[in-house]
Amino acid sequence: MQNFYKIDKLNFLTAGMPLATDKGGYPRAFEIIEEMGLDGMEVEFVHGVRMSDDTRKLLKNITKEKNLVLTAHGPFYINLNSKEEEKIEASVQRIIDTAKTASDFGGYSITYHAAFYMGKDKETVYEQVKQQTQKIVDILNNNKIKMWIRPETTGKSTQWGDYEEIIKLSKEFEQVLPCIDFSHIHARTAGEYNTYDEFCKILDRIGSELGDFALKNFHAHLAGIEYTAKGEKRHLILEKSDMNYKDLLKALKNFGVQGALVCESPNIETDAKILKDYYMSL
Repeated sequence: MQNFYKIDKLNFLTAGMPLATDKGGYPRAFEIIEEMGLDGMEVEFVHGVRMSDDTRKLLKNITKEKNLVLTAHGPFYINLNSKEEEKIEASVQRIIDTAKTASDFGGYSITYHAAFYMGKDKETVYEQVKQQTQKIVDILNNNKIKMWIRPETTGKSTQWGDYEEIIKLSKEFEQVLPCIDFSHIHARTAGEYNTYDEFCKILDRIGSELGDFALKNFHAHLAGIEYTAKGEKRHLILEKSDMNYKDLLKALKNFGVQGALVCESPNIETDAKILKDYYMSL
C-alpha cells in the first residue's frame, strides 16, 4: 500500500476550530490547539468546499511549523446513491474538491458520509458506491492528488456504511481506507459496540482484512452520542453519554493504532483534551 503521509503516533484532533477560537480564525485556532497540547484539527467543509489559496498556504505553513495533523470532512450533501444522476455527479465532485483542497494544505486524509440506501438492497448500493469510488480514485490519480479517501461509518441503518461495508470497499482500492466513527457504530446498533471486546473486534477485523498498515494509518471519530432504536440522534458531551471511551482508548493503545482520532463532541476541545489525557495516562 502507498504511504501518502508519515504518521508515528495516535494524534488527537478537534472537529473544526476549537470553540474558544471565537472570531480569531485559523491562526488563533492553532494557538489554542497548541496551548492545550492537542495534535491538530479536522477542517469541516459542511456546506461546500470553499477555501482561498491564501488560507490553503497559511494552513500548510502553520501545520508544518507546529508539526500538527490536519484532516478534512467533506460536505453533508453527498449521496453516491442518489436517484438523480446530477446529484451523484455533484457528490463525486465534492469528494474530489475535498481531497484536492486537503492535498493543497498538506492534509493527512479526508472523510465523508458516502450514501443512503434509498430503499435499495445492500448489494445494489454497494456496487453503486464502488462504481462512483472508482471514478473518484481515477480522477485523483490522473491529477496526481495523493490523499487517503475514507468513507465514514454511519449512525443510522438508512445510511450506507456499516463497518463491514467500508472494510469491503477499502479492499478494492489502494487509495481507500475506513474512517471508523465508534460513536456511530454504537448508535447504529442501538447500544452495542461499547465494550473493550467489541472495540477489539472492529480493530481485529480491520487488521486481518486490510493489514497492520490500516491500523498504523487510522482515521477515527469519537464523541458522546444519543441514540434511539433507529440509530443516531445527536452528539453529546462524553460525560453526558454512555460512550465507553476509556475502554476504546485502551483497545486503540493495545492494538498500537496510529493516525488521527477526531473528537466531535459539542464541547470539541474539552473532550479532545480529556481523550488525549486519558490515553497518555495508560
